[in-house]
Amino acid sequence: MNNPTIPHSSYSNRSSSSLIQILLMMILFASPAISCTEEDRSSLLRFLAGLSHDGGLAASWRPDVDCCHAWEGVVCDDEGTVTEVSLQSRGLHGSISLSSLAGLTSLTRLNLSHNALSGSLPPELMYSASLVVLDVSFNSLDGVLPPLPMLMTGLKHPLQLQVLNISTNNLHGEIPESIGQLKKLEVIRLSNNNMSGNLPSSLGNCTRLTTIDLKMNSFSGDLGSVDFSSLHNLRALDLLHNDFSGVIPESIYSCNNLTALRLSSNQIHGEISSKIGDLKYLSFLSITENSFSDIAKTLHAFKSSRNLTTLFIGENFWGEVIPQDETIESLESIRHLSIYRCSLIGNIPLWLSKLKNLEVLDLSNNQLTGPMPSWLNSFNNLFYLDVSNNSLTGQIPATLIEIPMLKSDDYKAHRTILFDLPVYVTTLSRQYRAVTSFPALLNLSANSFTSVIPPKIGELKALTHLDFSSNQLQGEIPPSICNLTNLQVLDLSRNYLTGPIPEALNKLNFLSKFNISDNDLEGPIPTGGQMNTFSSSSFAGNPKLCGSMLAPCGSVEVAHTIPTISEDQQCSSKTISAIAFGVFFGIGVLYDQLVLSRYYG
Repeated sequence: MNNPTIPHSSYSNRSSSSLIQILLMMILFASPAISCTEEDRSSLLRFLAGLSHDGGLAASWRPDVDCCHAWEGVVCDDEGTVTEVSLQSRGLHGSISLSSLAGLTSLTRLNLSHNALSGSLPPELMYSASLVVLDVSFNSLDGVLPPLPMLMTGLKHPLQLQVLNISTNNLHGEIPESIGQLKKLEVIRLSNNNMSGNLPSSLGNCTRLTTIDLKMNSFSGDLGSVDFSSLHNLRALDLLHNDFSGVIPESIYSCNNLTALRLSSNQIHGEISSKIGDLKYLSFLSITENSFSDIAKTLHAFKSSRNLTTLFIGENFWGEVIPQDETIESLESIRHLSIYRCSLIGNIPLWLSKLKNLEVLDLSNNQLTGPMPSWLNSFNNLFYLDVSNNSLTGQIPATLIEIPMLKSDDYKAHRTILFDLPVYVTTLSRQYRAVTSFPALLNLSANSFTSVIPPKIGELKALTHLDFSSNQLQGEIPPSICNLTNLQVLDLSRNYLTGPIPEALNKLNFLSKFNISDNDLEGPIPTGGQMNTFSSSSFAGNPKLCGSMLAPCGSVEVAHTIPTISEDQQCSSKTISAIAFGVFFGIGVLYDQLVLSRYYG
């Protein structure tokens, strides 16, 4: 039986009819195209016109193209109004005109950070009725933090701003009292500006605040001007490097959600109250470079601080006796402890041995005496030990070479902790957030250690910084030191070391700072590798050495007497150390304080 033939015209008519139906349904159910409102488009174009350099923004911000669909960094809502402008790191130059972005009445998020914008911040932006996040950090804005304009007083609706970030600009003047109108504010960052004056009492009205970051300014006055007891949500308070004075106000101890508190580099005095134990969640505390007193009371005050992992209290307690009280056992959670530059007197205390979680320990620049303790190898996690610039004596203990983490092939694999606040290095312009940023360091410089460098020093494979300079060490440089293939800094200068320089030192490919000057070493200086990169100053003061950067080998008359260490030589060595120490702090850049230096915390 033959199949029936379908007429061609009938098939075509049916196909056309189906296609029309599909097109009608698509048109019926399709959402209408959202177009940018004329008001918002004009505001954005005014902002663009005010820029002296637009970073290529004009290529997409064209008047003939809809701003909701094709303009880079612009986000609109379903009604075609602009709600978000994100133009961070675009190389923008120019100012923010009052008639431009402030005219975006539905804008909720504005991010212009990491550009080169100048001029003042329009108050209509900071006190916008719609803006939730305002980030203009890392620019060149100047002027003052604007107060609430008179025309905006008596607002019927609360301001919406939750995040205000104007850090790293050139603002000056005070924080206006009208900051208290931002009742929904959760984060305020004004760090690294030129602001000054007292903190306004109205800051206590911003009861939703979780973060206050005012570091690196010139704020002054008593912190008691703010009632911190109303800031129950506060988690981080950072006032580093200002001019605050007085004592720590009692109201701070009512911020029971506080996890990070930094008051370093101010003029605060008095004693740490035992009420600091009320801050049950406190994990980071730095009070360095102030005028606090009574270190024993301070250490006992943390008996209830079970979550405290980072404690930086250096440059306080001037000339006090370091407590030897074995009842100090409340710091067992501490991982990072610095009590540097306090001129503390006494031996390294036994209670430190109870801090089994220690990773970083800095006791440098004090007046500690006696030998290094034998229990140092009980710290399973310790990888940074600095006891430089003290008056410690005796031999370098063998247990120092048994610190487990320093023997690890990859100590960084075990260190994943982030600090609650960035830790600053040498200058305030460099910061580290992770513990892994710290070098594996052993610094015993500028003490009075005697005898020889431990022959097994080469077992500390993790070391990147080794400094035994300015002591009274004798004997040869142990060949095993050449096994420290991660070394970046090696300083054995100003000792009484003898013998040749180990040839294999030229295999230390990461070595960038090397100093063996002022010893009694002899023979040729190894060539090749990193050895060829160091100047003659790294080898000076060794009259029996020879090499291309010193006297040619063959012209040096080698004496065979080993010098004895007289009292005059010891005095001379200490004098040199003192001069070198002074020079270091004059330039502020020496690697024996590479990580935990003046402003760390």
